[in-house]
Amino acid sequence: MSTTIASTEHDTQGGHGASHDDHPAFLQHHFVNADQQFDAAKMGMWLFLITEILLFSGMFVAYTVYRAWHPEVFLEASTLLDWKLGGLNTLVLLASSLTVALSIHYIQKGNQAALFWNLLITILLACVFLVVKYFEYMAKFEHGIFAGEGFDPHGVSHGVDYAKYNIPYAKQFFSIYFIMTGIHGFHVIVGIILMTWLLVKARLGHFSAAWYTPVELTGLYWHIVDIIWIFLFPLMYLI
Repeated sequence: MSTTIASTEHDTQGGHGASHDDHPAFLQHHFVNADQQFDAAKMGMWLFLITEILLFSGMFVAYTVYRAWHPEVFLEASTLLDWKLGGLNTLVLLASSLTVALSIHYIQKGNQAALFWNLLITILLACVFLVVKYFEYMAKFEHGIFAGEGFDPHGVSHGVDYAKYNIPYAKQFFSIYFIMTGIHGFHVIVGIILMTWLLVKARLGHFSAAWYTPVELTGLYWHIVDIIWIFLFPLMYLI
C-alpha cells in the first residue's frame, strides 16, 4: 500500500514537473492555457476601448449641441480649417490601419521580418500625421486662433483676414476643435510609444505565431484611434 502511494505521489510530481516544463514562457500561471489568456487580454482591451469611445462621445455631443445652437457660426469658422491637410491625414491614418493589420496577419503566419517592417511603416505614418497636425496648429496659433480665452484672431494670410472671425461662438468652435484633435493627437503619440515597444520586441524575436497578443491588442487600439479621426475629419473640416 505504502509503495503504491509513494509511486502515485512520484508520478503526480513527475506529471507536474512535465507540465511545468511544457509551460510556455508567455503564459501566466493563473491561466489554464494560451487561448484563455488571449481571450482575457482581448476582453480587457475592449473594455478599455469602450471607455475611450465614451470619452470622445461626450465631446461629439458637445460639438452637436453647439452646432445646433449656432450652425451658421460653425459653418463659417470651419472654413479656416484646411480640408486638404485634413484629407491627407485621413489617408495617412487609413494607410497605417492597413499596415498594422498586415503586421498582425504576418505574425500569425510566423513572419517576424514582415511584422517588423509593417510596424515600422505604421510608426512612420503616425509621425507623418503628427507633423501635418503640427503645421496646422502653427498656422492657427500665429494668427491668434487658440482655445478658450486666448482666442484673438488677427492678421492676414493668403488673402484671409483672420480678424473677421472674432465673432460670438467662433471661440467655442475652435475650443472644441483643439480639444478633440489635441486629445486624439495624444492618443496617436501613445500609439507610437506602444508600437515602438513592439518594434523592439519584434527585433528581438519575442513574438511568434504561438504568441502575438500585444501586437493584436495594440492593433485594436490603433484601429479605434483611426476610426475616431474618420468621424472628426468630416465634422470639423467638411460640414
